[in-house]
Amino acid sequence: MPRTMKAIRQHEFGGPDVLHLEEVPLPVPEAGEVLVRVRAASLNPPDWYLRAGMPEVPAHLRPPMALPLTLGTDVSGVVIAVADGVTEFAPGDEVFGLLRFPEPMNAGAYAEYVTAPARDLARKPASLDHLHAAAVPMAGLTAWQFLIELGHDHPSPFQESRHRPVALGPGSTVVVNGAAGGVGHVAVQLARWKGAHVVAVASGRHEAFLRELGVDEFIDYTAQRPEEAVEDADLVVDVVGGPTSGRFLRTLRRGGSLFPVYFAEYDPEEVAARGVVTSATQVRASGAQMAQLAELFDQGVLRVAIDSAFPLAAAAKAHERAAEGHLQGKVVLTVDDGS
Repeated sequence: MPRTMKAIRQHEFGGPDVLHLEEVPLPVPEAGEVLVRVRAASLNPPDWYLRAGMPEVPAHLRPPMALPLTLGTDVSGVVIAVADGVTEFAPGDEVFGLLRFPEPMNAGAYAEYVTAPARDLARKPASLDHLHAAAVPMAGLTAWQFLIELGHDHPSPFQESRHRPVALGPGSTVVVNGAAGGVGHVAVQLARWKGAHVVAVASGRHEAFLRELGVDEFIDYTAQRPEEAVEDADLVVDVVGGPTSGRFLRTLRRGGSLFPVYFAEYDPEEVAARGVVTSATQVRASGAQMAQLAELFDQGVLRVAIDSAFPLAAAAKAHERAAEGHLQGKVVLTVDDGS
């Protein structure tokens, strides 16, 4: 086993140009952890927020950030070694997972090797290669914990009450705003799996893709206002958030729910007057839920889309692609022997 590896590190906060490929010591797994040979790692919004130093995150919500750091929480790879206390995995097992999230913010998946708590991992679906498996963890768990099962009792930093998914089934209508992105395209599939009538909101270039995923209605937000096209919805999953999220309140039936995945702005008085509920949570790592998602992929219930793939050394270019927006699925870094 080598003593060093290649990893993407940054020594300052800033744009994609702060990301550099460096030679660093091979990490050593502690009790309860495994060492994973990374085959692919995907990008997520927290990666570019952390890369920049999280300047837009309120100070009281900002986690400790120590430099230098290696970004990346989504990983798919092969177990190389196991530490004391690990019985569920053995060297040679193919695994995937969301590592250590939401803390600490230095999981280090943009590398040839990474240490991972065994509890954060599940066996990789046989139906997915490492490229596609690496695209699943944060997006899949976010959609799962918002829509299906929270799965933990950790308090949310975004609200005092515990987030509770709403019951979905035949006869319920779910609107997904930002439906073509990482979280959105998994959310529409989970809602369909539960039997809901799914309305996808995205730009027109994504319509064919979302129709293939089985959405019942498609709204091109560049040509039509979704708040004028939908009414009496049971749930809106707003993956986009931001200052326009409040417009979706008028699409809900009384008793309906708005789940903003990212920071959203809406009028609490309008929420109360309309008799609707708003709720959010913070995704957390869960090997058990990853195993449930893996089953759905192997059963053909779910699929994951790759927007683009870059070699590890081109992490800066991958971040540039992410910054362009309008993603269809996930941006992924591939890691081979030459990195």
